[in-house]
Amino acid sequence: MIDGLFDPRCLAYFSFHAIGLLSVFSGVFASVMTEFAIPAPDGQRVLKSPRISFEFFPPKTEEMERSLWETINRLAPLAPNFVSVTYGAGGSTRERTHSTIARILAETSLVPAAHLTCVGAARGEIDEIVDRYHDIGVRHIVALRGDPIGGLGTPFVGHPDGYKSSADLVAGIKKRHGDIEVSGSAYPEKHPDAESLDADIDTLKAKVDAGAARAITQVFFDNDLYLRYRDRVRVVGIDIPIVPGIMPMHNFKQARNFVTRAGTTVPNWLAEKFEGLDDDAETRKLVAATVAAGQVQKLAKHGVDTFHFYTMNRADLVFAIAHLLGIRPKGAAKAA
Repeated sequence: MIDGLFDPRCLAYFSFHAIGLLSVFSGVFASVMTEFAIPAPDGQRVLKSPRISFEFFPPKTEEMERSLWETINRLAPLAPNFVSVTYGAGGSTRERTHSTIARILAETSLVPAAHLTCVGAARGEIDEIVDRYHDIGVRHIVALRGDPIGGLGTPFVGHPDGYKSSADLVAGIKKRHGDIEVSGSAYPEKHPDAESLDADIDTLKAKVDAGAARAITQVFFDNDLYLRYRDRVRVVGIDIPIVPGIMPMHNFKQARNFVTRAGTTVPNWLAEKFEGLDDDAETRKLVAATVAAGQVQKLAKHGVDTFHFYTMNRADLVFAIAHLLGIRPKGAAKAA
């Protein structure tokens, strides 16, 4: 049976190491499902699905566009709260972001959120983009300052006639279209440009005061960082949801390089889990899904029930993790 379970190639693949990983994966599954179970009146425990959202980036080529839409179609039945589409450095993907958002509105029932930054554009130009989004039915924008035009690590210089900060951008959007919901960003390890964590929290407070309805965090892998950050922002009166951003590590080396440049710490224990797997993509997937599901499960123990997934335009790991959280595609039949 070439395609069957007993193909010798399949038996050879399931080495002792892989079976051990599957055992760990099953254990995480049971633990996660327990964390999202709540008591019912008859004494039974029923599943409480967390709220989720997904982030995509606009495709550069036709092949990437096909891949993105395969991902969207795979994840859409999970009924996320919203899906966001990023905005390239300096507005480099402006039209591609807009066309992706427009197609999501036209072809799916998903609620799209357009990323928008204030880098390299005058205030009037940004206002026109916001108006265009509003005209096609967008009612959610993720407002960000954006990276410096020179790249991470270079000084940020705003446009002389533009919005000066993310809080300024939030206020501008809300003043122009009060029916647009605005999300902002949050940094459990502080923004790389912030003088201190306290200063960065002051920036978040300014965004909230300007009208931000939620904050989505930068990727983090140490849950204690997030929990301490959440406690600190509550102390200063910030009461909007602080939604943890979760990134399944499809390719650990590439992802580590990307996130560390943005100021995220990658713990040694995490690096050790991917040691020796550079040429073993299938086992990497098992490890990545187990790690991300475990992170979510531990956050759930502390009352977190909303998660934002950085999909990297890939559905496989995110779909698997959502399944572990008890989220099923709409219309899917339940097992007897």
